[in-house]
Amino acid sequence: MTAMPPAAALAPSDLLARLKEIVGGGHVLTGDASTRRYRSGFRYGGGDVLAVVRPGSLTQLWHTLKACHAAGTVILCQAANTGLTGGSTPMEGGYDRPVVLINMLRLKQLDLLQRGEQVLAQPGVTLEQLERRLKPLGREPHSVIGSSCIGASVTGGICNNSGGSLIRRGPAFTQFSLFACIDEDGQLRLVNHLGIALGDNPEQILANLDSGRFARDDLPAEPGRMASDREYSQHVRDIDSSEPARYNADPRRLYEASGSAGKIAVFALRLDTFAADTDTRVFYIGTNQPRDLADLRRHMLARFASLPVAAEYMHRSAYDLSRTYGKDLFVYIRKLGTARVPLAFALKSRFDAFAERCGLGRNLADRLLQRLANGMPEHLPARMNAFRDRYAHHLLLKVSDAGIEETRAYLQTFIAERPEAGFFECNEEEAGAAFLNRFAVGNATNRYRAVHADTVEDVVALDIALPRNALDWFEILPPELAAQVEQPMYCGHFFCHVMHQEYLVKKGVDCAQFKERVLALLDARGAKYPAEHNVGHIYRAGPVLEGFYRSLDPTNTFNPGIGQTSTRHRWRAVCCDEHREPPGR
Repeated sequence: MTAMPPAAALAPSDLLARLKEIVGGGHVLTGDASTRRYRSGFRYGGGDVLAVVRPGSLTQLWHTLKACHAAGTVILCQAANTGLTGGSTPMEGGYDRPVVLINMLRLKQLDLLQRGEQVLAQPGVTLEQLERRLKPLGREPHSVIGSSCIGASVTGGICNNSGGSLIRRGPAFTQFSLFACIDEDGQLRLVNHLGIALGDNPEQILANLDSGRFARDDLPAEPGRMASDREYSQHVRDIDSSEPARYNADPRRLYEASGSAGKIAVFALRLDTFAADTDTRVFYIGTNQPRDLADLRRHMLARFASLPVAAEYMHRSAYDLSRTYGKDLFVYIRKLGTARVPLAFALKSRFDAFAERCGLGRNLADRLLQRLANGMPEHLPARMNAFRDRYAHHLLLKVSDAGIEETRAYLQTFIAERPEAGFFECNEEEAGAAFLNRFAVGNATNRYRAVHADTVEDVVALDIALPRNALDWFEILPPELAAQVEQPMYCGHFFCHVMHQEYLVKKGVDCAQFKERVLALLDARGAKYPAEHNVGHIYRAGPVLEGFYRSLDPTNTFNPGIGQTSTRHRWRAVCCDEHREPPGR
């Protein structure tokens, strides 16, 4: 018979009372309606929780973890909940213990280190917040708005080894962190690997961080340890390698918090910042021949003196999807900025919860917003729309400083030799519109599914990393699979060869079977997946990644089930024979 978790020292009712003592009653949420926006992710989630807890200090977070540990609950740590694979939301069913979800967004303290060359970020700090703080210093974070999910947290990016569009910076990575874990003996421990003297015990360490009592500059050197992937700009240039440039399970970048996917509780991260480019240009390239873009990529990576800032690919299908179903988000951000996007999504979630209780369906807000969007005037520049009509494949190439003239001269020669290609140099309005249209596409896919629920079964969303030496990079589905798709979406971070391939699958099609067949095609091409959104609950973690998770969390208390691994205490299988749970991809 499968062994059960040890008896808890704290009953559920007593745990709720204790949590309210720690964080205040208003920050302990129970019930389906009040917890919905935390339990349901961007595309997945919706399982039950005993409570959602929102600590307001690192000390409160520590005491929350201690209480949950004493009660023997599953612990899910969540920041902005912008993930696309459901990795920070509870699954429906399958846990052998009650679930407490700890949302970190109130933990927003952000400190500059080394005179702004590094930062110390608590888990609720968002990319938008960090960008604003660094801008007066002429510096940027690893990812900027438009190179990652709008509203995303800094910690979420590190825990998922997320990538983003900025070619020179690689995956989000650091070896400097402060985190809590549960060891093999079942003891909750706080580990300080920040390289900053903070004290000798958890209470002292966290009190000093909460109050800002620590050295910020002239910190001791830590040879051999990195606060970003400083090697990536050379790594990505190896265009003849049969290995991808970056993907979530890459062993070279699994280190404590980096790639941890919620298997530890991260309290703070120490990260490098980067000098902002002062002079940039965006070149908009179109072609009807995928090989044109492959040749351009290889030439620039191998021969250019300086790497481009970003090289974002969009297929015409993605352009159309975002142009129509991402219009209201595009206009909202243009008028109000990115800072208010999380509030908009929160209000939408509350409205949908109310509508669902009233029997009006799950997606009323999306249907109403799309009606509003359909009545808006055209929002994309004329030259971009003309390229959409002329070319199937689009590349948004952003370069800086000395690379501007080098790129301009190269493109003039490159395009002259290719009759089915063209380019133009964007003005400021076109440059902003091009990238915003590119990064509205994820929300547009969700919107299409919501509006066309009568013809769409679901979204099958894949993010893949192709080998660096791949030439036939653009996917052409076999006719029998293409016939099962109502609307495909192809875009990606092209120079890194990280592609986002999403399929709005026709009503009645078996999505799991469809996905298996597409993944088999990707396996044959030498692709790795997922590339940057992590395994969540829709991909199976491979042996190396599962081994990393087990080393971080021997009792399987934090985020059990991630990567379709065991949800049971101490990784026990569902079946009685102690073997791993039946596989799924």
